[in-house]
Amino acid sequence: VQLQASGGGLVQAGGSLRLSCAASGRTLSSYVMGWFRQVPGKEREFVASIKWSDGNTYYIDSVKGRFTISRDNAKSTVYLQMNSLKPEDTAVYYCAARSGIVVTVSAPRLYAYWGQGTQVTVSS
Repeated sequence: VQLQASGGGLVQAGGSLRLSCAASGRTLSSYVMGWFRQVPGKEREFVASIKWSDGNTYYIDSVKGRFTISRDNAKSTVYLQMNSLKPEDTAVYYCAARSGIVVTVSAPRLYAYWGQGTQVTVSS
């Protein structure tokens, strides 16, 4: 699976951004797609995931109610809509994929495929 992330940028606190991750190379029906983020000096952090087959989602508590993960079957693309952004959301965001059906898997080491990162910067 090849993943291509896009959509990062600079936004003021309270603003919104939508990240996209275009997938190719495999049929995604048996995959879980995830978004992670990382700041310098810290471990990569799970943000959200979606099971491609039925759209079930899972989020970390700090983004619940602000971020929404979704997918477009026709475009083989997963999105992360980020609203009410906070300075602490500043990070490089990565999309990832793993074969499986459990949407609550959050450990980066369990995701086999990764896109390149996209920088999200939220100014105060």
